[in-house]
Amino acid sequence: MIDFPLPGTAHLLYVLFLAVAFDLLIGEPPTKLHPVVWIGDLITFLKRIAPDSHRKLYGVFLGMTCITFTGLVAGIVLMISASSIVPGFVGLLLEAYLLKSTFAIRRLLHAGSEVYEQLDRGDIVEARKRLSMYVSRDTSSLNEEQVSSSVIETVSENYVDSILTPLFFYSIAGPFGLMAAYAFKAVSTLDSMVGYMDEKHIDIGFFSAKLDDVLNWIPARVSVIFIMAASSLLKLFEDTSGLSPTGAFRCAKGDCARPSSPNSGFPMAAVSGALEVRLEKPGTYVIGDNYSAPMAADIIKVCRIIAIASLLSVIVSSLIIYIIGS
Repeated sequence: MIDFPLPGTAHLLYVLFLAVAFDLLIGEPPTKLHPVVWIGDLITFLKRIAPDSHRKLYGVFLGMTCITFTGLVAGIVLMISASSIVPGFVGLLLEAYLLKSTFAIRRLLHAGSEVYEQLDRGDIVEARKRLSMYVSRDTSSLNEEQVSSSVIETVSENYVDSILTPLFFYSIAGPFGLMAAYAFKAVSTLDSMVGYMDEKHIDIGFFSAKLDDVLNWIPARVSVIFIMAASSLLKLFEDTSGLSPTGAFRCAKGDCARPSSPNSGFPMAAVSGALEVRLEKPGTYVIGDNYSAPMAADIIKVCRIIAIASLLSVIVSSLIIYIIGS
């Protein structure tokens, strides 16, 4: 019989802290070694062989196959880590490497600062080009205010999907946290690759999009609390003008339903209220319509808010792991 001891509280915390250190100090792994790229390759293959009929049913198969694949990968990593022939620290590094792939604090903040630098130089053309790598909308004719709004929306929305939710599932799933976080990343990747509302993906991506909505439902609403807390800390310690923690709550309460997504409106509206800026996707939605349009300097503010919110997310996740394991 194979001895497969489940990781304890201290082990889970070490993995989390190492994963955060990997993310902040090293960033994203090479493409060929990136666990999320493996998920994307599987999705691409399954999309390629998708049938012309029964596409909604095939979408369920596609989603469940990818979730099963990620569960197996994470399970194998846990088994290798627990093996008596693998040094304990090596096992921790393997688990931390996989967990790090499920969230991207450094990458998200870099996306915002990268566009800000171009706007600060007055190079609107290059700013649009950099922005186009992170958003699906057409950026070719956006002005500075619209580019700034788009960056702020992207950074705030992706705080949930790319940071808070994977940490949430890692922390609440106990010894199976790594499997839960990586499985969520599979759903998130599925949503980004097939969960579009166009004719090509509406059936095959229906299951993935709805499952992504369900899994992000709680974290999206909790994100308002983290954004309010981060705004309060930033205002307290940096005396940053134009920040309103209470405005974050009011705007989230009033404008969270403006986007069609059941979740993305919460972090975006919270940031809109905290910064007291109007966020707009032309022809689609307006959040905080009583505020003035954002400028480039507001991108730096949102990056600082999300950086602090991410730190708070790690701290709270650690506390949850400790409490559950006690």
